[in-house]
Amino acid sequence: MDLTGKVALITGGTHGLGGTISQELHAAGAKVLITGIEDDQGAALARSLGEGAAYRRMDLGQDGDIDAALDDCKSRFGRLDIVVHNACSYLDEGIGTARADWLTSLNINVVGAAVLIDKARGLLTAPGGVVVLIGSVSAKSGSRTRGPYSVSKAAIAQLMKLSAVQLGPDGNRAVSVTPGWTWTPPMEAMTDGDRTIADKAGAEVNLLGRVGRMKEVANAVVFASSDAASWITGCDIPVDGGFTALGPDRGFGPRHWCGLMSDQGD
Repeated sequence: MDLTGKVALITGGTHGLGGTISQELHAAGAKVLITGIEDDQGAALARSLGEGAAYRRMDLGQDGDIDAALDDCKSRFGRLDIVVHNACSYLDEGIGTARADWLTSLNINVVGAAVLIDKARGLLTAPGGVVVLIGSVSAKSGSRTRGPYSVSKAAIAQLMKLSAVQLGPDGNRAVSVTPGWTWTPPMEAMTDGDRTIADKAGAEVNLLGRVGRMKEVANAVVFASSDAASWITGCDIPVDGGFTALGPDRGFGPRHWCGLMSDQGD
């Protein structure tokens, strides 16, 4: 999975999962343009990576920011081979989310990504360019608490297929990478930084008995971006420890759950 000579632009690449993706793409040999709206974190990450890494502020809700980032990429690195869309708005109060927050979330999570992909087409290496969209297991089932986030991630799945179809004639690819429960800053906040708690929770819903690690997701992004994945397009790569394989009964079937209910009744 050698990315030497390739150039990647990462949205939401300043910290957390996006920061890890930026690090791993760079470690694999790619030059990286890290974009986002957390300027101090983005600049610090680029400095820590050193040569072949730069930060550019880009608000996906602003077409001018997208144009400027692509111009910067061309002038700085001379090409663009990989676009990774990781940026995400978390404005979410379930179905009761205010209209303005719905529109903001969809604008950043989906519309901004579509505009970026369209604008990047003229710069993206052809053949051999690739777009990687970060999905979520939240897109695959209903949620008692989430609204715009899950809806936008479901839309990402369709945007990936749309992109694959429209980029294909140029010899370029589009895939999505869909993490399950992963040890990220939001999960750290949920558990007061105790990964043991997160892993115990993950053992209840994942086949592999823990939550994922950000590097494991980033590794899948590096693979999807590499020539090793040159015949893979228009599909999703789940990185979820078996979360989606289990289903809502967690793989136990009705005998287990009916027995459990009977025991509780006793």
